[in-house]
Amino acid sequence: MGESMTKKLWFQLGVGILLALIIIKFLVDVKWVFSPLIIISKTIFMPILIAGVLFYISKPLQIILEKWKFPRWGSIIVIFALLTAMVWVAISIIGPPVVEQVNNLTINLPSLINESNRLVISLLEQAGDLPAWLNDGVKSITDSLNDIALNFGKWFVHFFQSVLQGAFVVVLVPFFLLFMLKDHEKFLPFVTSFFTGKKKEWLTKTLKDIDEVLSLYIQGQILIAFILAVLLFIGYSIIDLNFALLLAIFALFMNVIPFFGPWIAFVPALIIGFFQEPVLAIWVAVITLIAQQTDSNLITPNVMGKTLHIHHLTIITILLAAGNIAGFLGILLAIPAYAVIKAIISNIYEVRKEIQKTATQDA
Repeated sequence: MGESMTKKLWFQLGVGILLALIIIKFLVDVKWVFSPLIIISKTIFMPILIAGVLFYISKPLQIILEKWKFPRWGSIIVIFALLTAMVWVAISIIGPPVVEQVNNLTINLPSLINESNRLVISLLEQAGDLPAWLNDGVKSITDSLNDIALNFGKWFVHFFQSVLQGAFVVVLVPFFLLFMLKDHEKFLPFVTSFFTGKKKEWLTKTLKDIDEVLSLYIQGQILIAFILAVLLFIGYSIIDLNFALLLAIFALFMNVIPFFGPWIAFVPALIIGFFQEPVLAIWVAVITLIAQQTDSNLITPNVMGKTLHIHHLTIITILLAAGNIAGFLGILLAIPAYAVIKAIISNIYEVRKEIQKTATQDA
């Protein structure tokens, strides 16, 4: 009886969770031992993350170049030359108008806040004849809107200032990217060399699945974000919306986040359009709707399809949980992390099914 219980999945899972909690508790108690490693990990995490994204973006080009008989070093030189050209375009051509618009937004931010205060006062005056409970509700909402306008405006400016100041000062990114492009085929054989037989086969398949999932997600999501940013910039330019380029670049970063990203990008455009001219807020909504429908019906199905097999409700739940746990970085990494974990669990489940099938046949 005891032996049969230890073979139960729920028992093994429970023991595994218990051991994991004990290990975590031990690590927390002696965390001072790992402080130097934690500091080093925090220092190199972001460069490795950025280099990894650039690697997955560059990987298809490297494959094409090597099919055209380019040597490995030749494909790396071409990729670095293209990336350098893109950085030069960003700094010398796109950079100046972006800096100018950030400065203008910084200058105009007090007037935007004053306009929001006037709107709040107007709403409160109109709510004067309402019942007390409804009047209190309106006051609470308008106070919240005022706080959002103040804090979001400051955060919006701070976001672009940090991007402009920190995007190209990461010295380690080219170093990590170079080695990823040069030796990426050696990673799988190196890791699997410590195993043999079925374990090696399972690990090889799992790592290939993880690589495919990350490749599909990163390449697809960034391409989608770029196309949407271009569509929004064209639309904002047509209606002559202030800070059109700034808002489009902000949308480029935000649209990397599934589901919530487009709505986050929509808020500042709506606010700026409303205070520039109220009718522009309607046009901003129309442009955003057109861009989102184009994405939902044309871009996303053709770029990513249903390859990740993640339900929309699951995405929303994961993003909300990750945002509460780890903030913006958690939101950014939540979906690819979930896709990786799902790939690992799927492979574990397939192995267990195979074992059970074999055991049934033997019996």
